[in-house]
Amino acid sequence: MRIATWNVNSIRTRHGRVVDWIVNADIDVLAMQEIKCKPEQFPLEPFEAAGYEVVLHGLNQWNGVAIASRLPMTDIEIGFAGQPGFAKGHEGPDAPLEARAIGATIDDVRVWSLYVPNGRGLDDPHMDYKLRFLRALANDGARWMRDNPGGALALTGDFNVAPTDADMGDPSFVPGLSTHISPAEREAFATLEQAGFSDVVRPLVPEGYTFWDYKQLRFPRNEGMRIDFILGSPGFADRVVDARIEREQRKGDAPSDHVPVVVDLDGDDDDDRPMIF
Repeated sequence: MRIATWNVNSIRTRHGRVVDWIVNADIDVLAMQEIKCKPEQFPLEPFEAAGYEVVLHGLNQWNGVAIASRLPMTDIEIGFAGQPGFAKGHEGPDAPLEARAIGATIDDVRVWSLYVPNGRGLDDPHMDYKLRFLRALANDGARWMRDNPGGALALTGDFNVAPTDADMGDPSFVPGLSTHISPAEREAFATLEQAGFSDVVRPLVPEGYTFWDYKQLRFPRNEGMRIDFILGSPGFADRVVDARIEREQRKGDAPSDHVPVVVDLDGDDDDDRPMIF
């Protein structure tokens, strides 16, 4: 199975490019973020014509997540247990949930498409929301692994955190002043690793960013950051045999500011492809 994640930055703008890529790249499952549309606005027809089923969660022109699969999807879930909500000026546990998480089971693999809040500023209420979101995600992921020992679970998407200095190459992000690199954000991201998830891409792709701002020639200068991840439970990580970051998708006509991240999974115990450790 070949699984990818991609913050498409408006699926209505880029559906042609996205469909062409998943077909040409032989993608079985694509998790998308920032689809930026309601369900009735999503361009389903080109995906269906290419042989993909789509499940999605979108509320308006902001945020939004989706999963496209050419394999059957079951157990569709919108939002994860404990996911916090947010609305400006609306504090408390009853704040409305945004369209930031959707999960589905494909064969025996549980896949989540996740769009972690940006944070906006170190002292902004959105930062507290971001930290609570990451911690709640770690708690729910740990619960799932307890309930499904050895199960394959992938948390995929735009996490809006550069967890190490090697993941940040944009000089406009300044320690102590900027989001994405603060100790609090990195500590919240680390709770996912402490819960048992691992970055299944970096061991196979030692270098490379997944996002470059449109401004200031960030892409030609390769001043990007790695903020898009596929994090796997042990049962998922053990099956990963290859990975790549599709940097070429940042080029061409009207690209997203993010690029796809891809992993290949071993099929089963009888699969005769070589294992990569």
